[in-house]
Amino acid sequence: MRTRRGFIRSLCATASVFSLDQLIEASPVGIQFVNVARDAGLKTKTIFGTEQKNKFLIETTGCGVAFIDYDNDGWLDLFFVNGTRFEATYAPGEAPVSRLYKNNRDGTFTDVTLQAGVARMGWGQGVCVGDYDNDGHTDIFATYWGDCAMWHNNGDGTFTDVAAKAGVTTDPANGQKRWNTGCAFVDYDRDGHLDLFIANYIDFDPKTTPLPESGPCLYKGLLVACGPPGLKGGKNILFHNNGDGTFQDVSAKSGILNTPGTYGLGVLVADFDDDGWPDIYVANDSTSSALYRNNHDGTLTDVAIEAGVAYSPDGKPQAGMGVSAADYDCDGRLDIVKTNFAGDTHSLYRNLGNMTFDDQTYQAGLGKNTRFLGWGIGFLDYDNDGWPDILVCNGHVYPEVGETDAEAGYRERKILYRNLGNRKFQDVSMDAGPGILEKVAGRGCAFGDFDNDGDIDVAVNCVNDFPQLLRSDSTLKNNWLLVKTVGTKSNRSGIGARVICSTDQHRQTDEVRSGGSYLSQNDLRVHFGLGSAEKADLEVRWPSGMVDKVPGVAANRVVTITEGKGLA
Repeated sequence: MRTRRGFIRSLCATASVFSLDQLIEASPVGIQFVNVARDAGLKTKTIFGTEQKNKFLIETTGCGVAFIDYDNDGWLDLFFVNGTRFEATYAPGEAPVSRLYKNNRDGTFTDVTLQAGVARMGWGQGVCVGDYDNDGHTDIFATYWGDCAMWHNNGDGTFTDVAAKAGVTTDPANGQKRWNTGCAFVDYDRDGHLDLFIANYIDFDPKTTPLPESGPCLYKGLLVACGPPGLKGGKNILFHNNGDGTFQDVSAKSGILNTPGTYGLGVLVADFDDDGWPDIYVANDSTSSALYRNNHDGTLTDVAIEAGVAYSPDGKPQAGMGVSAADYDCDGRLDIVKTNFAGDTHSLYRNLGNMTFDDQTYQAGLGKNTRFLGWGIGFLDYDNDGWPDILVCNGHVYPEVGETDAEAGYRERKILYRNLGNRKFQDVSMDAGPGILEKVAGRGCAFGDFDNDGDIDVAVNCVNDFPQLLRSDSTLKNNWLLVKTVGTKSNRSGIGARVICSTDQHRQTDEVRSGGSYLSQNDLRVHFGLGSAEKADLEVRWPSGMVDKVPGVAANRVVTITEGKGLA
């Protein structure tokens, strides 16, 4: 007799035969993720390195994606970072550039890249957003191998690259290009102005970096791009916002350079020790990860080893990629999840308080999947039951692996874990729709409600492929809230604000954050699933120290809370 799960797999494999309603109705999880990218107008391919064989590691990393409401119309737009190829030539107007798509509010997007002025070519990597000059318009920072771009939002649908003017150029005077990766806006000194943290991977120069043949560099008998082990790690950067549109490099002064070569990728900002000051976690590849504790005096100290978030449970370094934070067990403390290389598990660190964590990967049920190579990751409450679930975006690093049985092949499906509410997760990937099962070389992924229907959708940037936009379609009747924050004394974006959502039966905690996942940017609005509750009490603890309490907020809507004024 065919099992229910087998029936779902059959449905997903022949989705064109069945209606979407039939798929959702048959799904035991009540939702289906469906890739609607092409119908939505996301038709530009991301170019990143050669497609069959890579000479250099930079051809493998791919790039990120951002959900951003750049025009303040209440609907999420999309920004996809793009890459290039070595020794490639392009006809005029055909070079790959990063893409900005405007949300048309009807499920489709319009490519406004040229009109907006953000068509930059190069080895793009990551993206983060925030209103760094507090003018009410969200700005974009994009990282590159080489100088980065600070796209100032002019408020009229256009952007201007002010990186040089603002003082956030990243290449040193010796001409060596820096390999900038993950980034995040963060008000680390709580002065009301967003500062900027940028992770760095390796000091890369194609003229001196060993080639696969000369290494030789092997992976399971295949010649592959060399590194990062054996290569010099890059140094992270911290820029302090001067409050006048310019920044100052305070990397040395702040103490973050006391951590040696890092191989830094994903950047995660959150107040992990509940002292009201933002800390910074960096997923490092092939070495210990870093957790910069905020010392409240303009300095930060790496305490990852003492905190228990540097290594695997058996004390080994891991190949960290993407990162996300949430209070997955609803105890009021923010926990960490991190993706790692194939043959390893992902890492789930439960926050015990006082800047200590316990690795709960196996106890929570995340140790079952070791075939996949994870990149972007996010906590998301896909079923709006009030318990954060986990979605992982996968794809092998080496195209040479091809579609073989080595791990899960080069193109890989995603993993979706359902939070059972008892500190355990259940793998429901096979039941969650064709968008989860479609195999791609995924890299960056971002989470946000692009159609404002109350459930979280996912944007994915793929290597040498078209993007994915996984729309969440649900038959569940659970309620929800989306909370937008507007700072007045704090930074205008409200980044760093802690939002607490309480119902009669449940209490959730989250923060407004820039950056995260793998080199990507989620919706700045904070999402809460409410289950059957029809209203919730909201509390916002602002970076300034101010607290706003808004009781009895009706469910199933987007609300705006302004610092000192409450609900708009």
